[in-house]
Amino acid sequence: MDLYVVLGVKRGASDADIRRAYRRLARQFHPDINPGDREAAARYRDISRAYETLVDPDRRRQYDAGDVAPATPPPAPGFAGFDFSPRVHAEPSTTFGDLFAGAILAATDRRPVRGADVHVDLAVTLEEVAAGATSHVAVHRLSSCRACAGSGTVRTSPDDCVACDGQGTTRVKRGHMIFTQPCDRCDGTGARVRATCAQCGGEGLEPRADVLPVDVPAGVSEGAVLRLEGAGHAGRHGGRAGDVFVTVTVRPHALFRRQGNDLHVEVPVAVHEAALGTRIVLPLVDGSRVRLRVPPGTQSGQRFRLRERGLPGPRGGARGDLVAEVRLMLPRVIDERGKALLREFGRLPHDPVRDARFPTDEEGA
Repeated sequence: MDLYVVLGVKRGASDADIRRAYRRLARQFHPDINPGDREAAARYRDISRAYETLVDPDRRRQYDAGDVAPATPPPAPGFAGFDFSPRVHAEPSTTFGDLFAGAILAATDRRPVRGADVHVDLAVTLEEVAAGATSHVAVHRLSSCRACAGSGTVRTSPDDCVACDGQGTTRVKRGHMIFTQPCDRCDGTGARVRATCAQCGGEGLEPRADVLPVDVPAGVSEGAVLRLEGAGHAGRHGGRAGDVFVTVTVRPHALFRRQGNDLHVEVPVAVHEAALGTRIVLPLVDGSRVRLRVPPGTQSGQRFRLRERGLPGPRGGARGDLVAEVRLMLPRVIDERGKALLREFGRLPHDPVRDARFPTDEEGA
């Protein structure tokens, strides 16, 4: 009996080839997979004897030289010495999980895979922040192929697979155990004949550009991230789609400057208005208006706070304020009469500007 012929390998086969052949034959002829089959049991003993001889370097050397090594007693029928769970560092010949490697790989290859997330940016105006709005973003994503409904294949025959009755799985009995595995006739599709989808190339996904609505809440902060659940890349094999994460940026405003929920605005005031006092109508970010009282003697840079005239707080928080900062605007002197009036104004007693200056050499120290 040629041991190489028993395992179905050449004489120069590597250890890996010998182990691979043994695992393949063990799956087919193991006594516990073929209970009551004496021919299979005898064949399994020959396979085990050949493997034990050829996998050992010294015994294989003796066998190749013509010195037949003592026969190793065949293993007793049963699963003794086998580990039912595949292990990373286990000896390949001793892992019983290898007997079912094909079924395991087929199951994992079809397991649901969650789709990837998509990240996009959205620029909004201060007016949209103040009132809340529905904006839109363009999203480029992988969606389920419309031609094959995400399966990657299209049916070329209307009939169901006769091997599995259209179920896509078959039940196989091995001794006292029954296994469910993908149908090898239709590759688990349930259809008699299927072809690769030309639209997606068998991937089940196709690129698509969509415009999605985004609800921008009132008072949203700069850099806030909004989540659109299930709007990302489609999943594979029935997996859940990913999400879209929208990062919000607020465009600069021509009039207002934002600090948290407060709004700051610069208010130009003429010299006579600051000196005598006045009332100024200020626009608000929501389009309404409010009156600001500028008291007499107001200085440039002085700030006035109008309570709860700013932005709404996010998630229903406290509303911010409107902070108005006065900026004195000097008049343009274009005639002699204007100059004379300014000189006369400068000669008035108790001039706060003149009194606050350091004395010059001309005025005396």
